[in-house]
Amino acid sequence: MTFQNNLYESINPGIFLMLFLTIIFHYSCHNRQNEAKFETALVNGTLANEGFLRCTRFVDGWLRHADPATGLIPRNLTNDRDIWNAHDCGADNYPFMVLTSAITNIPLFEGRMLDMLHMETKLTSRLGAIPDVYSFTKKDFKYDEIDMARLIFGGSEYIKDGLLPLTEWLGPSPWSERMLSILDDMWHIAPIQTPFGNIISTNVEVNGEMLQVLSRIYWMTSDEKYLEYAIRLGNYYLLGDNHPTRDFTKLSLRDHGCEIVSGLCELYATIHFVRPDKNSAYKTAVYEMLDRILEVGRNKDGLFYNRVNPQTAEIINEGIADNWGYTFNGYYTIYLIDGVERYREAVILGLSHLDKYRNFDWEHGSADGYADAIEGALNLYNRERLSNVADWIDSEMQVMWEKQQPSGIIEGWHGDGNFARTTIMYCLWKTQGVTIQPWREDVVYGAEFDNDILYITLQTQKPWKGKLLFDQPRSKTIMHLPLDWPRINQFPEWFTIDSETIYSVQINENKDERFLFDGLPVELTTGQSR
Repeated sequence: MTFQNNLYESINPGIFLMLFLTIIFHYSCHNRQNEAKFETALVNGTLANEGFLRCTRFVDGWLRHADPATGLIPRNLTNDRDIWNAHDCGADNYPFMVLTSAITNIPLFEGRMLDMLHMETKLTSRLGAIPDVYSFTKKDFKYDEIDMARLIFGGSEYIKDGLLPLTEWLGPSPWSERMLSILDDMWHIAPIQTPFGNIISTNVEVNGEMLQVLSRIYWMTSDEKYLEYAIRLGNYYLLGDNHPTRDFTKLSLRDHGCEIVSGLCELYATIHFVRPDKNSAYKTAVYEMLDRILEVGRNKDGLFYNRVNPQTAEIINEGIADNWGYTFNGYYTIYLIDGVERYREAVILGLSHLDKYRNFDWEHGSADGYADAIEGALNLYNRERLSNVADWIDSEMQVMWEKQQPSGIIEGWHGDGNFARTTIMYCLWKTQGVTIQPWREDVVYGAEFDNDILYITLQTQKPWKGKLLFDQPRSKTIMHLPLDWPRINQFPEWFTIDSETIYSVQINENKDERFLFDGLPVELTTGQSR
């Protein structure tokens, strides 16, 4: 006590007051900063809540149009109400009904969604596991004859656009089993002979999809046959007479063609780690493709034209591709692998001009164009945190959401599923990958990450008891990728947790340390905010 008094007497009162006020100021600022983060988390949660709710309405809307006998959804609500097909229903619509249910309605996910998969497998598998078009009124395949090109295209689309994104989120499941069975049967047939071994198609979209699929599934399964199939395709395009820019007279840089660019880049990334001899053989050809596209395929804002002649530099279709992000994924992947700064700079150039493309007519006003453009922005923003990109994503999501009808249907065709896909991507950004179980419409939750701290705010109108579930580094734990390169239709990782790490947790004033891999129990009373 004497020591404290003597110490106080030795300090000038003015200096003491200054120190005291400084401490109070910093404490007050810290509290205000924390409050601001929690307020931002709540704003994010409000947006995520609207997004998840819109996805549940999308699911409900389409289920009302399901075929009564089979439970399967039709291709669209106009001229093709009578059929289910793999490359539309399976690829674009049904999978994101499944994903929505996995996040917001577990009984529906484990019940009707799984029943639909079993019924689809039973009714539509035509050549082994490979699906074909099924007619509800005919109660059989729509076409009497088998068309290999139709079957291969449908199976490829179903895998790449639908079953693979589900697998990257869910991990091993009945949907991943369906995916592998279709893939194996397609490559067991592989009817096209080439100097490099048999491949399944000469269709550039199919082969681009297969390059993406095989590169990822090789890592997921460690099965060398998938790498071998992918290398056959790589050789066909990079070492043969089918180089995308040297040999093509028409190169699509939008959907239905652009897949070959990022597909070859994903293969290049894969062999970088496992076949360095092939890496050196491919490198010149991959760089040649990417550099030529930068020379002749972009507008002044750095975004890609729909279609060009890479040999003559003629712009065949000067519309701007809504799938620009899909192509940029390939550039950014090569940047990550080889450190090529000009490829990163090309990505940043395109992203930096997005403000000019607010409310842009991507696909003649269709929500699908917005879905693909926003997906590309989200995927790349996850790697390059440009503030103008975040603002653009927020504004364009509102434009896309306005296209949903009160019934939950967006436009009444299979592209409606892409509305849900991108909305879920957006919601997971706003929650930093956090989900809750059980999900309920009145439980609003969002997150904000800053300086190694994840701030989460939850509010509810009625009592709720459940768990916060945190995302994991799925690129490693599920896909076993050596590098989380940007991928078409992936769900970017934001805040992820490790199964062996202990985390410091504070809920209001209560502090704790715990493992979080299995989630964090939370209970809310009526009207409570935590």
